Amino acid sequence: MENSEPTPTISIDDFKKIELKVATIKAAEPHPNADKLLVLQIDLGSEQRQICAGIRGQYTPEELVGKQIVVVANLATAKLRGMESQGMLLAASSGDQVIVMTPDKPALAGSKVK
Repeated sequence: MENSEPTPTISIDDFKKIELKVATIKAAEPHPNADKLLVLQIDLGSEQRQICAGIRGQYTPEELVGKQIVVVANLATAKLRGMESQGMLLAASSGDQVIVMTPDKPALAGSKVK
């Protein structure tokens, strides 16, 4: 167990504020200023975005292109080591592994996760 602190509960109304969507990775490259980050160009159906993700030690850019992922689409934009990140991908951590969450069947880019 990684965290011994109990996680606070949230209401269903809090959860409804989070917009989870399926995105397709169109391009990926190492972040020029961070050893652990990859810069991903993603397709959300109605728009293209860039996100920075701390998965560089777990995935190569080549294995990510074409992969579908789940992202938090309404997260405020942030600058990570000088590059804009317009969302966050969902991933699980298992020991020292990071596993990107993907739909088990192909979905249209921009599909809402319910």
